[in-house]
Amino acid sequence: MQLTGQVTADSLMSLEAYSKWRKAHQGEVIAHRKLRTVHLGEHLTVQFESELSIRYQVQEMLRIEKIFEEEGIAQEVEAYAPLVPDGRNWKATMLLEYPDISERKRELGRLIGVEDRMFVEVEGHERVHAVADEDLDRENDEKTSAVHFLRFEFTPGMAQAVKAGAAVKLGCDHRNYPAHVAIAPETLASLAGDLR
Repeated sequence: MQLTGQVTADSLMSLEAYSKWRKAHQGEVIAHRKLRTVHLGEHLTVQFESELSIRYQVQEMLRIEKIFEEEGIAQEVEAYAPLVPDGRNWKATMLLEYPDISERKRELGRLIGVEDRMFVEVEGHERVHAVADEDLDRENDEKTSAVHFLRFEFTPGMAQAVKAGAAVKLGCDHRNYPAHVAIAPETLASLAGDLR
């Protein structure tokens, strides 16, 4: 899988080529995704996306759905390509995970707005809250969604600090889910590669 800087229909592999590539490289992609996953408390997981993770996601959707026509490929690219970081930000998928259905329903009702209360804090800089769900509104008056898409925008100084090794916290300051965690050095090293 060749990284090109952006996911486009022309840069994707054919279903046949991807099938061969997948057999040899799926473990590497899974390890990459695991490295870029941060757990915040017991029920909230943030998966920081990259060109590799999104390219893999698109190729997987094409494989699973057996999509090979231009229109279908274009729709998948249009859905996922905006999740690739652009050098000034980190983009992530946020998951609220409650195995028990009753608990999930109750907690999603208590966590309305949680996606807007997610933040990153680079050592020595102001906290930056996420821009959430730019594709569509994922909550209503009764509950929030279990899946949200986040974008954390960095100033040049923040990006430079991250690349120089500054510590970074990921957190949530929602009243019903206050939590924060230091992003592990190996995860931070991967994420620093997303910034120019």
